[in-house]
Amino acid sequence: MKVIPYGHQSINKSDILEVIKVLKSDWITQGPYVETFEKSLAQYCEAKYAVVVSSGTAALHLACLAARLKEGDEAITTPITFIATANAIVYTGAKPVFADINSSTINIDPQEIEKKITRRTKAILPVHFGGLPCDMTRIHYIARQNKLTVIEDASHALGAEYQSKGQWIKVGSCQHSDMTVFSFHPVKHITTGEGGAITTNNKKLYKYLTSLRNHGIYRDEKTKRRGPWVYEMHHLGYNYRLTDFQCVLGLSQLTRLYHFVSKRQTIAQRYNLVFSQSPYLITPHQGTLQRSSWHLYVLRLRLDNMNKTRDDVFRQLQARKIGVQVHYIPVHLQPYYRKKMGYKSGDFPKAESYYKGAISIPLFPAMTNDNRRYVIKNILKIVN
Repeated sequence: MKVIPYGHQSINKSDILEVIKVLKSDWITQGPYVETFEKSLAQYCEAKYAVVVSSGTAALHLACLAARLKEGDEAITTPITFIATANAIVYTGAKPVFADINSSTINIDPQEIEKKITRRTKAILPVHFGGLPCDMTRIHYIARQNKLTVIEDASHALGAEYQSKGQWIKVGSCQHSDMTVFSFHPVKHITTGEGGAITTNNKKLYKYLTSLRNHGIYRDEKTKRRGPWVYEMHHLGYNYRLTDFQCVLGLSQLTRLYHFVSKRQTIAQRYNLVFSQSPYLITPHQGTLQRSSWHLYVLRLRLDNMNKTRDDVFRQLQARKIGVQVHYIPVHLQPYYRKKMGYKSGDFPKAESYYKGAISIPLFPAMTNDNRRYVIKNILKIVN
């Protein structure tokens, strides 16, 4: 029996043929599919603009630069995220300031955000953990009251929605933020191999982001009049470009995003039905005002009710060839953030409490019914 991974890409024949077509064309790096993918992604998210880049981390970095974060500034984010969210703030010279989570949603708590705002605060980076949208209406209000930039880290949340003032809003539409960041890593909702994107409704931000991903270079009507070869570097940028063959893969994947999200939702609902009846397990939060796109399915163990540790459960599931993971070690507990910024155990008790009992179990579109039943049977057997 093969290991059932916690996440896995879904590549079909159509994806492969589209990539082959581009590899046989004249353009394999920066070609027409870059713009086509960007327009299709922006249209799906109901945003005006999308800028595709080489990774989700690159997207976070550029968004922080576009927010004009610099040395001496602070940006607020959650300790329950992949390290890239906080690292992107550090790349600009600014300091990440963590705000504790809501124990039910595992998302950043808006009340905790308000406590962390100082005169140095310039941005808020909420993370839609596991695919469940944060309280963006409240976060947007806090940001506007304090003149802060909002960058949504939606690396987990392509296809998710939330309700505000009676309307369903797509994550990525930037109705309550300045920019939204996505990741196209293979375990995410769609993949380009490695890759990422930033959506925005601000034309100035869009132009700045497209320049930053290409060494800080601008080409416009003024430069064209001086010669077709002329370009100008106005900023220190990076080579964060995404290739044409990656973009055509993303474009092909995007046509099946509804199916991918729907399949994830179905698996999650079946997990919920069974696991919610166990006295040893806490199932993920399901809000009436959010529709998760279920990047992750994180079970929490009621360790006080059990005679086993999370490590025991993790290893026993691995022994049964069930791929499990922990999302995430709280960022403030990483050695770098302890040594460089003085964070310590106990700083964010809700995040640390969540971490002690969290375990991510398999959830991906190609998962079979037999896979799902096997996972359920073994989890119940181990925790009981």
